[in-house]
Amino acid sequence: MTEIKICGLSTPETLDAAVTAGATHVGFVFFAKSPRHLQAEAAAALATRVPTGVGKVGVFVDPDDALLAHVLAQVRLDVVQVHDVHEPARAAAISARHGLPVWVALGVSTSADIAGARRYAGAASRLLFDAKTPKGADLPGGMGLRFDWRLLEAAQGIGLPWGLAGGLDPMNVAGAISVSGAALVDVSSGVEDAPGVKSVQKIRAFVEAVRAA
Repeated sequence: MTEIKICGLSTPETLDAAVTAGATHVGFVFFAKSPRHLQAEAAAALATRVPTGVGKVGVFVDPDDALLAHVLAQVRLDVVQVHDVHEPARAAAISARHGLPVWVALGVSTSADIAGARRYAGAASRLLFDAKTPKGADLPGGMGLRFDWRLLEAAQGIGLPWGLAGGLDPMNVAGAISVSGAALVDVSSGVEDAPGVKSVQKIRAFVEAVRAA
């Protein structure tokens, strides 16, 4: 069964919709430039609504130790997901310091980006292959961009679990799974009515499309 992460949730209504629909993971974003950014206190309240068996993922962008400590002291997370962490040793250190699995998001535009992912084996618990954002962009993900999913044929032998993110929505996710063979799909902007504003209907449609794939 393909795992499903609905990322950037910020309201009780949309969180409950994701859980009820059958998401296996829910994501909370801790990055001030993102329209999906949450304060730790707000995320802590949402996290209490998540039932056992659904993974709570905290999403960070090149976080320093102080931010991680601040959030993790208040929010009971199951996974730390990091963007713009380019050294496997940093991912391994975050995992060791906080006793949590770390997912590393990697931008992809060419096959070389897939090949370079092998160096995270032993440091990350999972990789998320996302579309590489334009140079100078404020956000490392959540922009609705996608890459050529056929590139992920090369990901089958990288030595650790991985998932697909970037440009997914209810209309294309079944095809993305078919082409890439992804065991986990991660959506954010593809289930929104506006940046940071999740749609209950689109969340449900996305999960239904994955289950039907």
